[in-house]
Amino acid sequence: MSHAPLTGERVLVTRPAHQADALCQHLQALGAEAVRFPTLAIHPCTPDNPQYSSLKQKFLDLDHYHAVIFVSANAARLGHEWIDSYWPQLPLRIHWLAVGQATARTLSELGIPAQHPDQAMDSEALLALPILQELDHQRVLICRGEGGRELLAQTLQARGAQVDYAELYRRGCPTYSSADIESIIYKSPPTVMLVTSGEALDNLVRLCRQVNQQFEASALRRRLLVVPSPRVAEQAHQLGFEQVREAANATDGAMLEALQRRD
Repeated sequence: MSHAPLTGERVLVTRPAHQADALCQHLQALGAEAVRFPTLAIHPCTPDNPQYSSLKQKFLDLDHYHAVIFVSANAARLGHEWIDSYWPQLPLRIHWLAVGQATARTLSELGIPAQHPDQAMDSEALLALPILQELDHQRVLICRGEGGRELLAQTLQARGAQVDYAELYRRGCPTYSSADIESIIYKSPPTVMLVTSGEALDNLVRLCRQVNQQFEASALRRRLLVVPSPRVAEQAHQLGFEQVREAANATDGAMLEALQRRD
């Protein structure tokens, strides 16, 4: 009788809690033990935030924008909630754009048809789309979390656009007790870790050091680490990880394909 391809693997899943279900189910179907350990927490903008009124005004003025760009599935989900609050129907003549297939799929499920790059899941690929080449005097709204890369806005501005940010949430590091980290990470160490962003990787290391200040010398650095891009792979090497494997992007499918690949 043949074994499932990931039988015996203990796979650490670091996606935010509300985004981990499908990936964990796929891992279990492949025979792995999926261990949930979110290393990113998503905190939506709330009315007590000083930026709340400005954010609300941008969605009230949504029909003034030539294009609206969503940089993540979280931005898509939270952006849709804002749009749904003020627009019973989607405003016309807006180009809806997504950074990556996962974000576009989230938007599609919410009733927003968005264009996206076919392959890469990054700002560079989005900027290659024809719709974003000639933008003189056009307004563009970028829906994202607080902070992040500025390449997208800077390039659009260089092409003549007026760019606004709708910063819908802030990312944080979840809180764990030392006992929880010891139990999940060190008592029965994962054989593989799946990390889908640079910030999630930084938080993973920070949490590990909360229990083990000698993380650099720990066996965990020698476990297989699957990351979504060359940029995060380089970051992982700088943090001391020895087995780093790049996926094509951060989608569940790409991460699972990389995990099963024999490099």
